[in-house]
Amino acid sequence: MYHCKKLADSQGRYIAQLSRPIFWYPLLVIILVAFLHYKQAPAESRLLAPLTHPATPRIAICLVGGARRLELTGPTILEHILNVYPEADLFVHSNLDENTFKLSLLRSAPRVTEVRIRRPVVLPETKQDMRLLSASSSPNGIQGLLQYFELVEGCLDMIGTYESRGNFTYDWILRTRLDGYWKGPLDSKAFKPGSYVVPKGSRYGGLNDRLGIGDKFISAVALSRISLLPIIYSAGFRDLNSESAFHAQLKVFNIQAEELRFPFCILSDRQYKYPPSGDIAPVASIASPGPLSGAKCRPCIPQCKGECIEKLGPEKWLGWTEWHNGSLELCDGSQPWQEDWEEFFDKVAGEVAADVRHRVKDMKTEECLQEMEGLKKKAERWNGPDPIEICNLGLTSK
Repeated sequence: MYHCKKLADSQGRYIAQLSRPIFWYPLLVIILVAFLHYKQAPAESRLLAPLTHPATPRIAICLVGGARRLELTGPTILEHILNVYPEADLFVHSNLDENTFKLSLLRSAPRVTEVRIRRPVVLPETKQDMRLLSASSSPNGIQGLLQYFELVEGCLDMIGTYESRGNFTYDWILRTRLDGYWKGPLDSKAFKPGSYVVPKGSRYGGLNDRLGIGDKFISAVALSRISLLPIIYSAGFRDLNSESAFHAQLKVFNIQAEELRFPFCILSDRQYKYPPSGDIAPVASIASPGPLSGAKCRPCIPQCKGECIEKLGPEKWLGWTEWHNGSLELCDGSQPWQEDWEEFFDKVAGEVAADVRHRVKDMKTEECLQEMEGLKKKAERWNGPDPIEICNLGLTSK
């Protein structure tokens, strides 16, 4: 059991730290009341207007995670999500580290509602956590899962606070990751009343949790990754990875998940055995033409495609994604990124993305400060360290 306790730091700001044992009860009551209201409301009252309706629904977009490769993914997120839905409110929840200065790229977003940059703290792991969650599927064990879950749930806190101040409720909440590399626009057909929409593929025994779209009531359950752990534990679930914990969470509340194909993948520095088989994750090339739907990827000259893919038998992979008709091209994920990946990336991603990559690589403190101050000024709410601290941390570590 958890709650979120705000501790003031030396500058008067706060950092979120989980502790025990009672705060999650009020949040859970809110989730239950909202969800019961949703389930009991007449079906016709829940059918939200399509995005083409003159009265445009209010959308909250929340980007979570680390900014490690944001110089590569940022331009694609701007082009294919934020600029496609320019009236949406953007929320960002990330940890402070040497890559945080790259968040300055989001200064170009049409709207920036809140940026929250938390100072990392070790989250407590209970015996219940160790029985409920599986450490083997996470590079940082159970701690890694809890850190990710807290970032996701932080979206609800930011969005709820903004709704309360404005006395309104969002029609839709879209949550995805900062390390997502998008090759095409997010289709408005992904906004489906009555369902929580997730990518098809890369399920790893549960449901793909790299992107989720739902109305406010459904999203209140889907994004409560920390608060609902005691509930899914009490329901008898054990030894869950991120995807299977997410699936269990929706199952307990009888929420229907709809799986669709999406044109994005997750840039990963992790190394996986090659060729992939069984529960080994395939690592796709960003040059793959197909909708990778959140599969792991990297910039590489493909080592396997066409008939080679068919011989591997992708339907047997635990983390499979769409591979028919030449849509999937594989990297050798057992090695680090190839030495000339920058040249390959620039060729595939295009001139605009290549220029951004070069600019971030060569960024100096003065430019960083200007960009970060610009992001801070644009955000309606800034909840993080001063830009000088962010820039010093990032640029001195190069």
